[in-house]
Amino acid sequence: MSNPSDGQIKIFAGSASKVFVDKMCKYLETEPGKSYTHVFTEGSTYVRADESIRDKDVYIVQTIGKNPNDSFMELIFWVDAFHRASANSITAIIPYFGYAKADKKDEPRVSIRARVCADCIELCGCDRVLTMDLHAAQVQGFFTKPVDHLYASSLLCEYARRMGIVNDNLVVVSPDAGSAKRARAYANMIGCNVAIGDKVRLGHDENPNALEIIGDVKGKTCMIVDDFTLSGNTLCKAAYGLMDKGAKEVYAFLSHAILKSDAVERIEASPIKQLVTTDTVDNSDVLGGSTKIKIVSAAPLFAEAVRTIHERQPMSYMFGHLPERLLNMSFEGLDV
Repeated sequence: MSNPSDGQIKIFAGSASKVFVDKMCKYLETEPGKSYTHVFTEGSTYVRADESIRDKDVYIVQTIGKNPNDSFMELIFWVDAFHRASANSITAIIPYFGYAKADKKDEPRVSIRARVCADCIELCGCDRVLTMDLHAAQVQGFFTKPVDHLYASSLLCEYARRMGIVNDNLVVVSPDAGSAKRARAYANMIGCNVAIGDKVRLGHDENPNALEIIGDVKGKTCMIVDDFTLSGNTLCKAAYGLMDKGAKEVYAFLSHAILKSDAVERIEASPIKQLVTTDTVDNSDVLGGSTKIKIVSAAPLFAEAVRTIHERQPMSYMFGHLPERLLNMSFEGLDV
C-alpha cells in the first residue's frame, strides 16, 4: 500500500470523530493531522490547524450524531479554515449525517434542514463529501459537488457470515415498510428471503403498535436490518412481534446507532440476541455494561475510500467484495 503522506494527504479529526480518525490512520499507516479545537465558556467553537496544509488534499472527519448542532458548526468552521489556508482540495467525511432525516417539506412552514446543511458545507469551500448510508439517498442530490455514498451492508453481511447465522433458515426482516428496499438489498447479498413488519391499529382498544408480519418467520432466524436507531423502540417492538409469530431467534444489524443509556437497557431486556452496528457514532460512554451490542468498525472502510479517492481510482469495487485486511481490522477484537 502506498503511503498517503507521500501524496500530500492530510486527515484531520473533528472533536466528534477522534477515535474514528485514529482507526482510519492506522489502516492507512499515517498520522492524523495536527489540530486544536476549543469551546469557549459561552459555547462558541474555535478550530485551528497546527500544521501547514497549503496545496494539500485535506480530509476532515466529523460525524453529525450526538450534539448535532455543535458538530455541524464545527465541521463548517473546519472547512472554512482549510479553505482560507489554501488547501488544494477539501473533502468533508461525515460518517453519520444526522440531518439527512430532514430531506423534505412534510409539514407547512418547516425547513428542509438537509438542504440547508448541504448549502452551508459547500458555501464554506468543501469540494467533496464522503458519507455512509444516508437515511434518504436523495440527499446526495442536495449537493452540487461530488458525494461518495458508502454502504455498511458489505461489512455487516460479512460479519453475519462469520457469526454463522447465514444459512438456509435465515430471513432478513425490515422493521417497517419504509426499510423494505434496504432489507431486499441485504437479502440479495446473503441469498435468503425477506419479511416485512407493518405496524397496524386493529381497533380502538388495540395496541396501536401491534406488528403484522408479511412473510414466513416461524422457526426462522430473523435478521432485522435498518439504517439507524435512536431509542431502540422500533427494533425491540419488531423483535417482540417476530417472537410472537414463532421466530426461533432475532438479531439486529444497523448502519448507525445513536444511543443513550435507556436505549441500551431497552435492547438488553428485549428478545434481540445480538445487535450489531458500526462506530460511525461513538457510543462508548453507554456501552460499558452491554452484553448484546457489538461494534464493527467502519473506519477502515472510510480509510479505503480515502485512499481510492486520493489515488483517483474508481470506487465501484468497494460495493462488492471488500479487501481481507479491511474486514480483519473492522472486526478486530470481536469474537468471530
